[in-house]
Amino acid sequence: MELFIDTANLKEIEEFSKTPFIKGVTTNPSLIAKEGKSQSEIIETISTLIDGPISAEVTAEDEEGMLLQARKLHQIKPENIVIKLPMTTAGLSVCKKLHDEHIPTNVTLCFSLSQALLAFESHATYVSPFLGRLDDNGWDSAKLIEEIVKVKKNYGYETKIICASIRSVSHVETCALLGADIATVPYKVLKKLISHPLTDSGLVAFEKDSAKTKNV
Repeated sequence: MELFIDTANLKEIEEFSKTPFIKGVTTNPSLIAKEGKSQSEIIETISTLIDGPISAEVTAEDEEGMLLQARKLHQIKPENIVIKLPMTTAGLSVCKKLHDEHIPTNVTLCFSLSQALLAFESHATYVSPFLGRLDDNGWDSAKLIEEIVKVKKNYGYETKIICASIRSVSHVETCALLGADIATVPYKVLKKLISHPLTDSGLVAFEKDSAKTKNV
């Protein structure tokens, strides 16, 4: 399972761009708004840091507006930019049109198996089911990922499943166990993936023992 970083913060992206395991970036209007720059500026800078898929989201609600924004965003770096589209009738229609133009897409705000199926049928490059928001509202996010993975395998869909709205290390591990293609993970959770209390205590013990051997 591939790992993306879910942020628009350039310092966070730069830090993890130096690791071997971050393969892409996802952003959204809320993350962009925190940075105090335009989406185009941020996406352009991200494209210099990450040589992989970078999701940039349209904000228009109508098809014509979405298409105009999508084509403009994609031109920032055509080999990397993925257009993030809402799970709406207009969004799915634009998804198919962009597919026909060979522009990759990421259908976001997916909360049900039926929505994922529609994204599959609309030739989305990626579909993003949201785990944290489902759990917050009493639904079983793990069950949804399991069902989406099963339907993808049953019918041979090529759309990649991006587990989004990741809140914890256990979310990432669950997605990996269930066969999701990608998890897009916030900075703080990525840091937690690396650490473990026993790793930390082991390093302290090794350091103490290493200091002893220097005197031998």
